Amino acid sequence: MRPTWSFQLKAAPIFLISIALAGCTGTTGDDPAAGGTKRIIIVSNSAAPFWDAIRAGWTAAEKDLNLNAHGLRVAMQLAKETEDQIRFLRQLETQSDVAGVAISAVEASNLALAKEMKRLQAKGIPVITLDSDMDRQKYRDARLAFIGTDNLSAGRQLGIAAKHLLSEGGGFVTFVGVKTSQNAIERVGGFEEGAGSRFTLLDNMGDGTDTLKMRKNVQNAILNHKEKLKALVGIWSQNTPAIVDVLRKQGNRDRFKVLAFDAEALTIKAMGEGYVDAMIVQNPYQMGYQSVRLLKALITADEATKKEMFPNLGQPDGDLYDTGLKIVVPDEGSPLDGSMFGEKTEFYKLGAFRRWLEELGLTGS
Repeated sequence: MRPTWSFQLKAAPIFLISIALAGCTGTTGDDPAAGGTKRIIIVSNSAAPFWDAIRAGWTAAEKDLNLNAHGLRVAMQLAKETEDQIRFLRQLETQSDVAGVAISAVEASNLALAKEMKRLQAKGIPVITLDSDMDRQKYRDARLAFIGTDNLSAGRQLGIAAKHLLSEGGGFVTFVGVKTSQNAIERVGGFEEGAGSRFTLLDNMGDGTDTLKMRKNVQNAILNHKEKLKALVGIWSQNTPAIVDVLRKQGNRDRFKVLAFDAEALTIKAMGEGYVDAMIVQNPYQMGYQSVRLLKALITADEATKKEMFPNLGQPDGDLYDTGLKIVVPDEGSPLDGSMFGEKTEFYKLGAFRRWLEELGLTGS
């Protein structure tokens, strides 16, 4: 038996989403003997190392929350394109062992993707987003909640870093996997806001997560914008290593400030070697952990956990769970300090950040 829902698929006011979260009252997974193990599916939007930290989080949640005793387990599906995500969701509709889905949307405004997410919900399968949300104006009702970063705020915080690193301002180029993803849109827009009027966006370059194109984009940006270009901004986790690789080969690191979203192992190493000036760091470990925690609560009708995670459900943005931000700077020589950033943004020097990663058994975040 699957959970029943009080959910309207037409229109998406927040109170309907709150009804859906409050009204999941099924028994899927409560009795392992009743129908075998059910799967909680995590659908990625890339193969970046960022997802290793998400995997570590959901693995910890499986153990801590005793999923096995509830007849549940977590599985991941790699998807790099919207078409991949749509095709996979269609497959899930026909599979009886699917208990819940968390998806990182490649394209926030894709109608076909939203329809597939709604079809799963109509079958009684709770669907949430993690890392990258759907367009909240158009397709908020395609998912029940979002677990991840306030990407607009994250962009602003990295923009603030740029403002203090380059007080005279200048031109900047952003590099990202998919320009139409919600997290990309919000990060780039937030960066512009945080950096302020002295900065000019010269280009926003997408690469489709193709590693060769990532490097080619950086080369072209440097060639095309010459003296105007002052800052190179990696919007997705894999973009900064590509930026660093080009600067190493060209020997022109001193011409640019390098600012990064996420802390891949290569980005952390590059900061230690003097190639990265600031990183805004998400908490993918908690994205993985809290996504599994929420889906388990929805599947097993755990009202206390749902209320704890979403105490403001029914209010504007009450369906968003923020996993937090860190700003990381080199151990020595940075003009940045914690007083420059928002009170919810934790400030770390590189050495302290590395120790935090070690405590969680992570190589990146």
